[in-house]
Amino acid sequence: MELQLALDLVNIAEAKEVIKEVEDHIDIVEIGTPVVINEGLRAVKEVKEAFPNLKVLADLKIMDAAGYEVQQASKAGADIVTILGVAEDMSIKGAVEEAKKQNKKILVDMIGVKDIKGRAQELDELGVDYICVHTGYDLQAVGQNSFEDLVTIKSVVKNAKTAVAGGIKLETLPEVVKAQPDLVIVGGGITGQNDKKATAAKMKELISN
Repeated sequence: MELQLALDLVNIAEAKEVIKEVEDHIDIVEIGTPVVINEGLRAVKEVKEAFPNLKVLADLKIMDAAGYEVQQASKAGADIVTILGVAEDMSIKGAVEEAKKQNKKILVDMIGVKDIKGRAQELDELGVDYICVHTGYDLQAVGQNSFEDLVTIKSVVKNAKTAVAGGIKLETLPEVVKAQPDLVIVGGGITGQNDKKATAAKMKELISN
């Protein structure tokens, strides 16, 4: 099980500071959609150059022109690129093909997908690398979580790895671990803490047991 740090509300300099604190305890660093919108793919490039030992995920939430966008993110140094599960199958195929060409991985974000089980099956057949259940900010605000959806996805996928994101904190992590995702994505649960390093270390310990 791997731990991914999601950075959403930072600029490049702040991102590097946070990563420096926790780099020993995380596997993947996510350059979140807001960072890409504010800073562009330069954020991916600079983080990858500064932390070559970490995998970098570019959270582009691709919806169209998938091959091209995956290509650009790969060029910037992204190891994993995200596409939305609600995107057209042709877009998913384009993303997967380009990622294979570049030796990169595709993570599908299931935010907004209504038929989680059916779509997960289709995505698995399309050859994506990760399928991620994601409780977005706007749903977290009304108390939703994604653990049930994770169990549903795990029951149908044969090849893809599973990931879970959205409001995960140290106190809810044991429940997440029980569902055995391959990748746990944490944002504010680490970045919002006073001692980020200790929190990340404890999380890594919990998911490694």
